[in-house]
Amino acid sequence: MNVIDHPAHGSIIYHPSILPLHRGASAINWTLIQGDKKAGFSIFWADDGLDTGPILLQRECPVEPNDTVDSLYNRFLFPEGIKAMVESVQLIADGKATRVPQTEEGASYEGIQKKSNSKVNFAQPAEAIHNWIRGHDKVPGAWTVIDGQTVTLYGSSMLGSSVPAGQPLEIEGASQAGVVTKNGLVLYGSDSKALMVKNLQYEDGKMISAAKYFSSGDTARVELTDDEKKIAEEIRDIWKGILSNVAAIEETTDFFKSGAASMDVVRLVEEIKQKCAGLQLQNEDVYMATTFQDFIQMFVRRLRGEDQEEEMVIDYATKDVNNMTVKMPWQCFINGKFEDAENGKTADTINPADGSVICKVAYASVGDVDRAVAAAKEAFEVGPWGRMNPRDREAWRRSELATIESIDSGAVYTLALKTHVGMSIQTFRYFAGWCDKIQGKTIPINQARPNRNLTFTKKEPLGVCAIVIPWNYPLMMLAWKSAACLAAGNTLVLKPAQVRTHTPAQVTTDSVIDFIPAGGMVGQRMSDHPDIRKLGFTGSTPIGKQIMKSCALSNLKKVSLELGGKSPLIIFSDCDMDKAVRMGMSSVFFNKGENCIAAGRLFVEESIHDEYIRRVVEEIKKMKVGDPLHRSTDHGPQNHKAHMDKLVEYCEVGVKEGATLVYGGKQVDRPGFFMEPTLFTDVEDHMFIAKEESFGPIMVVSKFKDGDIDGVLSRANDTEFGLASGVFTRDINKAMYVSERLDAGTVFVNTYNKTDVASPFGGFKQSGFGKDLGEDALNEYLRTKAVTVEY
Repeated sequence: MNVIDHPAHGSIIYHPSILPLHRGASAINWTLIQGDKKAGFSIFWADDGLDTGPILLQRECPVEPNDTVDSLYNRFLFPEGIKAMVESVQLIADGKATRVPQTEEGASYEGIQKKSNSKVNFAQPAEAIHNWIRGHDKVPGAWTVIDGQTVTLYGSSMLGSSVPAGQPLEIEGASQAGVVTKNGLVLYGSDSKALMVKNLQYEDGKMISAAKYFSSGDTARVELTDDEKKIAEEIRDIWKGILSNVAAIEETTDFFKSGAASMDVVRLVEEIKQKCAGLQLQNEDVYMATTFQDFIQMFVRRLRGEDQEEEMVIDYATKDVNNMTVKMPWQCFINGKFEDAENGKTADTINPADGSVICKVAYASVGDVDRAVAAAKEAFEVGPWGRMNPRDREAWRRSELATIESIDSGAVYTLALKTHVGMSIQTFRYFAGWCDKIQGKTIPINQARPNRNLTFTKKEPLGVCAIVIPWNYPLMMLAWKSAACLAAGNTLVLKPAQVRTHTPAQVTTDSVIDFIPAGGMVGQRMSDHPDIRKLGFTGSTPIGKQIMKSCALSNLKKVSLELGGKSPLIIFSDCDMDKAVRMGMSSVFFNKGENCIAAGRLFVEESIHDEYIRRVVEEIKKMKVGDPLHRSTDHGPQNHKAHMDKLVEYCEVGVKEGATLVYGGKQVDRPGFFMEPTLFTDVEDHMFIAKEESFGPIMVVSKFKDGDIDGVLSRANDTEFGLASGVFTRDINKAMYVSERLDAGTVFVNTYNKTDVASPFGGFKQSGFGKDLGEDALNEYLRTKAVTVEY
């Protein structure tokens, strides 16, 4: 007590439980073992008892169903404990620190559990078994007897309603056989509910993945080559550097029995990865091969590319194009496997550059949707994705993808390489960085005196989501939607446009994404399916309305819609003319006009109108229309024949209504679906082409009177669409005034088509609602839960 009382103000101690409950060194473990709904910590004044001194302050947090000692410590006990210790010291310094005597009522003390006492009792509900296992993980480990052997169980989690198929395994003392599945060992409690165990450890210390129980027999040992022997000796030196207390690293030296801890595991893995660049090695691999000889065997197999998951079987369609042979999956991708549509039907995909058949793709049915959703639901509820640490979600062929995008959608190769593929990569990288930064917040509320309250929010994934993407940017739209969806922790079912499926198929080889390439009723079934909790759609306004209606009538699923546009671009006489011409053309002709935010109508101030049109015509005449794979091509083919025909009809209507066709207006006389870059002037507000979107390379220009800012704003906003807009002027005051009054989700000032992965994208009015990209996109795939605790 002299030591404790020596400081001027006495000594304080941090303890990881809500004292007086769980006094002693195993407090966090017993919080889980006992199934407490609240965890927390206490800071108390030291005394000569065992965690019995007066309380200075306490903090609480809820215990999540699958929390572990590590997750509780990392999420709350450590970071909040540091803050609380600082606060406590300040309270003492200010003379405001309290000394609340601990009551003996509800007090408990449970020492560190012995291995002999940690056997699992299966005659209790599944939740109690789960609590017992997770409370003993990693020390001393809860165990049971399987096939006469003592086996320790690690990595427990509760299961939802569905249990995956597998091979039965008798467990001593259990009333119901366990099931070895691809995700782990399923165990049942006395209430017939289920939990899943990830890893198993035998008495000799060997640990295996529970999913590999029936295939975990001794694998034939590999003979090392001379080069591999050299590397093995270098690894021996790494082991020696870590296990400095061991005289020599023998073949039977056990990493953990020699005193290694978790930080040593990280060091070992990182040093070996640094030595062998590109080697896929994880911390868990060390736990699975604890002796030096087993570790070297595992390492060599990994180095040779053996000991990996079974290679995925893909029936590629191949095509020699762009000086390479591209391989394109054409089947449905469901539950981690490519397979034919249930009805066996296929549909042709057409190269818009010459009208030839690229290949046949599976034509999916409603039954395929149901199977895909069931697989995604299982992946979310039972598989590792739903239980994965958010930081682990971050871990996810440019020219080939760009080539496929060109022959599939008609995109100019250089544009596909930079934008379609390049921005897709950026999007996945951006949202990978969000995985472990999704946070709730603490909210001050009125206190329920004499008690106090803590209210906080949590952001949770929705579950199974569906995404329907359009044909103009098949790869990029996949990235925009699925990256946010996956970062939020959901699984998803993906349907591309029926006419464009190949690049999406290339990137959906993951068990948390199921891919339905085509089919007449697929989109409708996604809207109606009761197990889908969110549907993201990019496409036309009429289809968006139907989707919204179906989603409401089915199960009121969350919806985000990015629909049609008729984006206005206002060009004032004080603009930078060179830039306004260049960017104005880009606003219309980018990606052959098949661009949702394309400027559907340009308003040019009267005093510069004729000069502007003259310069645009000069530039149009320089544009090279042709094969999208040629590097000098500016303008490729339209996406498909039906769309090409609609564009020709659109121009015919414009001429009939009295607009002036200055350039283009017809299909190019060559094989394929090429539309001439087109320019209309003298377009009046009542005309069809002034109101309706062309979704093609058609510039529609109207003039407005000099100085009539409010008048042109009124005309620009006189549309039911509100996706994007733009203004060109050197006057910053005018630019800000116009940008505030343009009724659109995006306003470009002195630029156009400038989208970025960090900036939210989405429209107003009948252009839809909800956002892609940026932090806002994450909220489209999350739900907010409010938690209020009284204490």
